[in-house]
Amino acid sequence: MGNRASTITDVYSYGILLLEMFTGKRPTDNVFKDDLTLHILVESALPDQVLEIVDPRILSEHEPRSWLKDNLVSVLRIGVACSMESPRDRMQIQDVVNALCKIKKVCENYGLRQD
Repeated sequence: MGNRASTITDVYSYGILLLEMFTGKRPTDNVFKDDLTLHILVESALPDQVLEIVDPRILSEHEPRSWLKDNLVSVLRIGVACSMESPRDRMQIQDVVNALCKIKKVCENYGLRQD
């Protein structure tokens, strides 16, 4: 957003990276015109339309079961919380780590362990 590098801008960048990885879209894609941004696209799709915005390659590897959708929603919520416009509204990095560790444990319980 044009500010100097800091942990707050790192959290913002991490949030955008999560959104990019899970949607397969870049913030510079042609679909983002006028006031539509990657952040807004994901935020508006949560939670009910998450399977419509997730990169199809993710869904092709796994059947879209409720636990998968729930975890995708959780990860994308983290991305949205990290990429809030106002730095004071962004998720703290330690909270990000804790939330992602919880999601990882759920995935491991369903046999999606990735070492």
